[in-house]
Amino acid sequence: MKSDASTAHKFPAPVNLAMGSPQFMTTRWTMVLAAGTDGPGRDAAMEQFAQAYWYPTYAFIRKRGQDAEMAADLTQEFFAQLLEKNWLAEVDRRGTRFSTLLLNILRNFLVDEHRRETRVKRGGGQMTLSLDLVSAEGWFGAEPQTDESPERIFERRFALAVLSSALQQLGTDLRTAGRGRQFDALSAFLSREPGRGEYDAAAATLGISTNAVAAAVLRLRREYRSAVRAEVAVGLVDPQQVDEEMRHLAQALST
Repeated sequence: MKSDASTAHKFPAPVNLAMGSPQFMTTRWTMVLAAGTDGPGRDAAMEQFAQAYWYPTYAFIRKRGQDAEMAADLTQEFFAQLLEKNWLAEVDRRGTRFSTLLLNILRNFLVDEHRRETRVKRGGGQMTLSLDLVSAEGWFGAEPQTDESPERIFERRFALAVLSSALQQLGTDLRTAGRGRQFDALSAFLSREPGRGEYDAAAATLGISTNAVAAAVLRLRREYRSAVRAEVAVGLVDPQQVDEEMRHLAQALST
């Protein structure tokens, strides 16, 4: 299935950031877990979920040898079936990393697809997730050549997607709380230290002192860590596993 350029939803680019609290539980997760196999929130839930996690899936399929068109086709079908067949039911009682769970589901899906002798129309005619294929290939083509396995690359891309998703949710939460202007001015410092004069410029923009900017950045970093923890904690049976998830996230990004 080719993407329809006239109606294509522009999925956000993967955010490359360097590295809870219940208030950061994402609307996307709430919708996905509540939607199940039916209900009015079904399509909206999958659209939000796909916005965060479609690219690691697409890149994994490409690394497994499929061309761009087939990878887009399979990615759309994979996310359509996640809700249609309730493959995400295990998320709310999982005892393993979500990246591992999703990767296992994806592997099984690709095996089943390979066994099909005749392809049926993808998505069952019920929903279509439009992928920005041109951008996807740009991101994929820009990735460094490596001998790493598709699974290892999936883990890294998934970790980046987690950070991107947490950042987007944090921005939404803070805008709702009336702190959107502060987030827009300071969010760049979540992934790096400020350059010369950047805190002064931010202080002028926000109408506060440079020391107040430094304090606001520290607070924002704490809130961002909480947002990341909330993202990886969804569905874990044992709260102690959150720390393990966070360590795995850092490990996936470090090499």
